[in-house]
Amino acid sequence: MKAVVLAIGMLCACLVAWGDDHHQRTPDRDRYGFFIAANRTWTRIPFQLHSNLIIVPVRINDSDTLQFILDTGVSNTIITDPSVFKKQPLTLARKVKLNGAGEGNNLTASIAINNHMSMGGLRASHHNLVLLDEDILKLSEFVGTPVHGIFGYEIFANFVVNIDFQRREILIMQPKKYRYKKRKGDRYPITIQDTKAYTDAISVFDGEKSTPLRVVLDTGAGHALLLDRSRSTTAMPLPAKVVRAQLGRGLNGVINGSLGRIQKIRFGRYEMDNILASFPDSAAFGMKLIDMPERQGNVGCELLRRFNVTFNYPEQYIVMKPVKRLMRETFEHDMSGMELRAKGEHFKNYYVAKVIDGSPAALAGLQEGDELMFINNNAVNSLTISDIYKTLQKGEGKEVSLLVRRNGEIIIAHFVLKRLI
Repeated sequence: MKAVVLAIGMLCACLVAWGDDHHQRTPDRDRYGFFIAANRTWTRIPFQLHSNLIIVPVRINDSDTLQFILDTGVSNTIITDPSVFKKQPLTLARKVKLNGAGEGNNLTASIAINNHMSMGGLRASHHNLVLLDEDILKLSEFVGTPVHGIFGYEIFANFVVNIDFQRREILIMQPKKYRYKKRKGDRYPITIQDTKAYTDAISVFDGEKSTPLRVVLDTGAGHALLLDRSRSTTAMPLPAKVVRAQLGRGLNGVINGSLGRIQKIRFGRYEMDNILASFPDSAAFGMKLIDMPERQGNVGCELLRRFNVTFNYPEQYIVMKPVKRLMRETFEHDMSGMELRAKGEHFKNYYVAKVIDGSPAALAGLQEGDELMFINNNAVNSLTISDIYKTLQKGEGKEVSLLVRRNGEIIIAHFVLKRLI
């Protein structure tokens, strides 16, 4: 998937922390924190996968259905788009400052207290939220569908969570009722530190040399693998061939860096070749996270989606069952040389945000600000931004035809896809 949508899991490195009382009572209205309604032991929640990010339908208090990114490591529920609560104001208690990845300054937000959340059979009562003062992240533009917030750790910390990427379904289970069985996949230990799940089950290869890694398992990241060279005591050199890119956004702005390929990685007993890896600049990433535990990077959903994954934070292990068809799928990056952003009321208007010099898109005359109207004779308003990226990252040598609008003028551009890395 397009690598610009990947930094969600690094948003909250240094959030102000506070606790919810998780003592469960009956009836539901008297419970605190997250629980499964009606004293059930499990519940299923459907999700959508956009740009390799898990989008879950959520309701807060009496709101319409909102869309939240499920992120393994975000410590609190964050409302990234405060405009959705203009007509139904929240009860605000105090202001906080947020610090995280990105090349900008700290953000300010408010604590909204005593809220109710529901997603399928999962509930949260008397729940505190972090309400950003403004939608500085603009996640909807990257993901191509409305995104109103992020949540995750409190669910993973209290339940066993199975993510079935094939069925687009999350199964949430009470830990005491879950029993691991070998047919469910291979089990690997994890360590929970500062709300993040770390694993040592990954190694990278350079020739015959193998280097073990400690990485964060990050469902809030759309990439396959990120390597933070600024913090590792065994920093890997950049690959010989890289491209510069905006890797994503953190709480403090854009995260710039390089994209390149790693010869091979091993996750447990499974090997994957020619992996795309992101290498963030230290100014945007590592230098902002100096108080975090030692690790060499993180693994995102471009890799995780090739497995059926079960997270068991309470007993500190994960279960990975590979999907054979997806394990054979190659890791690809955009082959056009352009980045897109979604705009408009329903985020169905797609604009060129950047064109790499010398790329197929640049040689075809495409420019920043061009609005896509058709791709290969298909109207783009019937497609998601993920659909468009799939077209632009599959099949080197494939011809692509775009119809764009520029300053009221219609322009047709043709180019041939070419691997940039």
